[in-house]
Amino acid sequence: MKPKLLILSDLFGGENPKWVKYYVDILESKFEIQYYDVLELANIDASNLSESEIHNQFIAGGIDKAVAKLPELELGKVIVLGFSIGGTIGWKASLLGLKTNCLFAISSTRLRYEIESPNCFIQLYFGENDTNKPDLQWFLDLNISNETLKNCNHQLYLDNNNAAIICNSILKKDIESIV
Repeated sequence: MKPKLLILSDLFGGENPKWVKYYVDILESKFEIQYYDVLELANIDASNLSESEIHNQFIAGGIDKAVAKLPELELGKVIVLGFSIGGTIGWKASLLGLKTNCLFAISSTRLRYEIESPNCFIQLYFGENDTNKPDLQWFLDLNISNETLKNCNHQLYLDNNNAAIICNSILKKDIESIV
């Protein structure tokens, strides 16, 4: 039986974003994949909202709603691959009872506000040019490793070359020994 991998979308969610397919196509041979649109988890209707309005909805309670809902939906052990706000939701849900073996978060800049880390394997990815990524002291304080992708910004995960780099890194991990 394959380990279950949760893919948590970015701020924009969507039923089947094209960029998520890059990850699914590479990872589905090794994982049972469950995709979550974080807008749905947070109960946010973003149809007529700007990016900043969507962001504000998450900050004003949407993150907390999504974090509370995820452990209700996933009762078994999981691996989380979260993008931007999805990575933050995965992190917080792991602290709240989601049975997470591994957490891979891409461009999850809101993690810089976290002072406690989940008790699981954690690998973070940030773009070199992402001005909101946590500072070096944050990584040292929480004893967390990260990979910086050169010449990339916040939405590095939308590029299929970066998707391949991230997926290959995940596939190289000995997930069985971690879980």
